[in-house]
Amino acid sequence: MNGKTLASECGWHPSKVSRISTAKSTPSEEDIRAWCRACGAADQTEDLVASLHAVEGMWIEWHRMERTGLKRAQEERLPLFERTRWFRSYSSWLVPGLVQTYGYTEDVLRAVQRRRVVIDDVADAVAVRMERQRVLYEGKRRFAFLIEESVLSNGLGNSDTHCGQLEHLLTVGALPNVSVGIIPARIGRTRMPVEGFWIFDQAQVNVELVSGYLTLTQPSEVAMYATTFTELAELAVYGTTARRLIASAMDASR
Repeated sequence: MNGKTLASECGWHPSKVSRISTAKSTPSEEDIRAWCRACGAADQTEDLVASLHAVEGMWIEWHRMERTGLKRAQEERLPLFERTRWFRSYSSWLVPGLVQTYGYTEDVLRAVQRRRVVIDDVADAVAVRMERQRVLYEGKRRFAFLIEESVLSNGLGNSDTHCGQLEHLLTVGALPNVSVGIIPARIGRTRMPVEGFWIFDQAQVNVELVSGYLTLTQPSEVAMYATTFTELAELAVYGTTARRLIASAMDASR
């Protein structure tokens, strides 16, 4: 279908098709629906509409997100955590925030503040993150944490803080609504590590990158991360074996 035919099917001036297809003009939600109907591609409509709604807020640079300090950035995420019922988290570099101790969080956020934030409100930001952890114990929520084994031996701060964090991980992992999987470090694994990410229900994925904070809501992208999580989960060990790895890391860090 050429541009003139598409414009005729949608009841548009031909120049509108050209402006949209060359990214000189942003389509509205109704424009997307009309375009998909005309092309017999109604099955792609919702994915494209989701992309349209997400594009404005999907990428935020850290300097914008944290321009008023770390506390506000932590507070802005609270509504997402409160409305989520199924959390999936994969971490390849740090213990996930929801299962961090006060001391571990303080070391992490202090390192963040030194690297990229002028305002020093670390103590307030840590308090907000600790308060957010109440979601672990409230409501009928489920949590699945996947952690690379290397995380157990890498950490900021001193050995006491690190050991306390690993002990806390054992405690939280014993909760009936929490699953903790450790992906053993070994040669010949079938799936490579990826960037750390969170999946909130089946609605949203968040990824923290060096330069900014990525939010994905497009169904196809959320599904891709869900598939990756499932594949990585197949590499992990759980229960007694996972606790043994954590305990071993504790012994080595003392």
